[in-house]
Amino acid sequence: MSSPLRRPLIAGNWKMNLTLAQSVDLARAVKEGAASASGEVAVCVPFTAITVVAEILRGSPVRLGSQDVYWEAQGAFTGEISAGMLVDAGCQMAIIGHSERRKLFGDSDEWVNKKLSAALKGGLTPIVCIGETLEERETQKTWRVLETQLAGGLKGFAPADLSKAVIAYEPVWAIGTGKTATPAQAQEAHLFVRAQLEKLYGKAFAAGTRVLYGGSVTADNVDTLMSQPDVDGALVGGASLKKDSFLRIMGFKAA
Repeated sequence: MSSPLRRPLIAGNWKMNLTLAQSVDLARAVKEGAASASGEVAVCVPFTAITVVAEILRGSPVRLGSQDVYWEAQGAFTGEISAGMLVDAGCQMAIIGHSERRKLFGDSDEWVNKKLSAALKGGLTPIVCIGETLEERETQKTWRVLETQLAGGLKGFAPADLSKAVIAYEPVWAIGTGKTATPAQAQEAHLFVRAQLEKLYGKAFAAGTRVLYGGSVTADNVDTLMSQPDVDGALVGGASLKKDSFLRIMGFKAA
């Protein structure tokens, strides 16, 4: 179980799924199940569903997030959404640098850094994603990748700026593949991430920052993952779309 300094966070990433009606139904179920959750709960929904889900979640402890944010406040940026627009629509959090954004849409560490700045200025809690591909893991580059992504993504900030920030370690090879890092692999990576945070910002910052695990988290493996001392929650993909599985993940039982 993670440190009492860090309240566990279970965040569902709905990705490009669900109609508005389906979004409303799932949000309602999550809201109703929040009372028996084992920590903080968030759902990160498609842009189109933000306002309707915000209405459902109003007055509940469930936090609402977007799956991305653009770094400019406004202007001629067709297809992009600013932090101010997200907050206005009801968001409190934003995923930044998800591996699918990095791989499919070219999000670089520099872009992650700019998006992080915009999210923080706009009052959003950022969930900054890092993680290695299968090739990088097999060629022993995992630690170098994590170090580079953390340093690049968090560059130029003071510890106080990042007090709300959440880090999500998501091994790319475990996303949507059904493969999951073993609890020992997850703990090893999270411990490394915390050591890097300490190197960048000091022991107190590292001890207080939540590091989530993402990558084929399910109702069957969440308890063992959450029993690791440096795993402070989960960024859940496919299993967050199924009411029963996500409610079970929300109510995880860590040893």
